[in-house]
Amino acid sequence: MTPAATPFSLNAIGQIYIRALDLERAVRFYRDTLGMRFLFQAPPQMAFFQCGPTTILLGPAENPTVDHPASLIYYLVPDIAAAHDTLRTRGVDFITTPHLVHRAADYELWLAEFRDSEGNILALMMRKPLA
Repeated sequence: MTPAATPFSLNAIGQIYIRALDLERAVRFYRDTLGMRFLFQAPPQMAFFQCGPTTILLGPAENPTVDHPASLIYYLVPDIAAAHDTLRTRGVDFITTPHLVHRAADYELWLAEFRDSEGNILALMMRKPLA
């Protein structure tokens, strides 16, 4: 008898690469504006940040096939209005203000999209429990 095969699934993010056209500018934005924990820089042009259990890698594209804006990353926050206000005072260019995008049985999903220093689109996300 052979053991039952376990279906494969992806269930954790270890690291996210975000393209940076100007690494020093991107480091300042992620460290000083967004307040992420800076880990270190490594040659030739890489910078690493910690965001919860996920590592963020900033750097230029290694070749033309990956030289495009990053996929959207949703940063989970406990209070989207407060996070939006804080980041606006730090000069973040928001595309949208916090807005409701979905109602589930036990929560509302709110988003607010913004651009980083390199033109990549990112978003704040809040799962607001229903009272």
